[in-house]
Formats: sequence, C-alpha cells, structure tokens
Amino acid sequence: MNTLLSNLNYGTIFFLMMLESTVVPVPSEFVVTPAAYHAASGQLDVWLVILFATLGADLGATINYVVALYVGRPVIYRFANSRWGKMCLLNQEKVEKSERYFDRHGIVATLTGRLIPGIRHLISIPAGLARMNYWKFLLYTTIGAGAWHSILAALGWYLHAIVPEEQLNDKISEYAEYIKIAIFALVAVAVAFFVIKAYAKRRK
Repeated sequence: MNTLLSNLNYGTIFFLMMLESTVVPVPSEFVVTPAAYHAASGQLDVWLVILFATLGADLGATINYVVALYVGRPVIYRFANSRWGKMCLLNQEKVEKSERYFDRHGIVATLTGRLIPGIRHLISIPAGLARMNYWKFLLYTTIGAGAWHSILAALGWYLHAIVPEEQLNDKISEYAEYIKIAIFALVAVAVAFFVIKAYAKRRK
C-alpha cells in the first residue's frame, strides 16, 4: 500500500479508490489530496485525478451493491463479524449504522452518504439490500463521490501553494477535521432540500 501511495498515477488512484469504496480501509484524503498536490506542480491533471478517483469509487460501490443484492444481510453480517471483516476495520454495528442512515434518508442517502466518514464506503450495501434501481444508484454515487473527490482535490491544490511536500500528510490530517465539519453542514443542507422537495411534491 505504501508503494502505491508513493507512486500515485491515474491507475493507482483508480485502484485505491475502488478499494476504498468496498470494505478495504484506504483513506481517500491521503490519495486524492496528494494526487491533486502533484497535479498543481504539473505532474498530473487535476481533472483526471477527480475522474479516475470517481470511476474507481463507482466500481467499488458497484461491487458492494452487487454482493449485497445477491448474498443478503445474514452473509454480510457474518463477514463483518469475521476475522477478515475485523481486518478491514468492519463490524456489524457499522453495517447497521449505514442501513439506518439509508432507511432514514431513502435513496438520496447514496448521494449524501458518500460524503460522510464511516458511512461513505458502506452506503452501497443497504442500497443493494433494498434492491434500489442500479442506474439511479450509480448516478447518485457518482455525484456524491465526485463532490467528495473535488473537495479533496481543491485541498491538495491549495496546499501546494503553502506547504512543502514533507509536511503534506500532517497538514492533510489537520485540515481533515475542518473538512468533516463542512461536510456535515453540506449534508444537512442537502437532506433538508430533498425533504422539503418531497414534502412539496406530496402537497401537490
């Protein structure tokens, strides 16, 4: 993993974000942000960084969706509680948390859930369990993942102007807390918008 992180290119970005969207604990902020940091110096194209990160996330989310769709909840819970699940920092409580989030917010959860730490990589599981329309699932996943990767890329681009590369990881960790606060605020606004929209539609 360290070798991949130290040799970021479009292929490794795609691969690592695919893993991050399954159950493998790959922190996207330490992939997309450094990639955008290098893009600011001309080594990569920042738009392609966002594109390949999002395509990787789409594939990883699709894997989770298909597995959940065909194997069902009992098998997923058994894996989450297994030794392999624990190696992936997974447990039944985390899966249940993502299911509750999906149940509360409906299909829009596949969009907003992509922005929330701890939910982001698991939200595709309840979508598969609920047999959500795949193309709608893919659309919302792409929008949510694209928004998240754009935020991380903007951070990497910004840090290039103020931070030497040897301090990059420390600064990413520092800014990650501010990003989480901003993300929760954005998700709250997005959820409120969809709730109001749905309420207005029912009134009509």
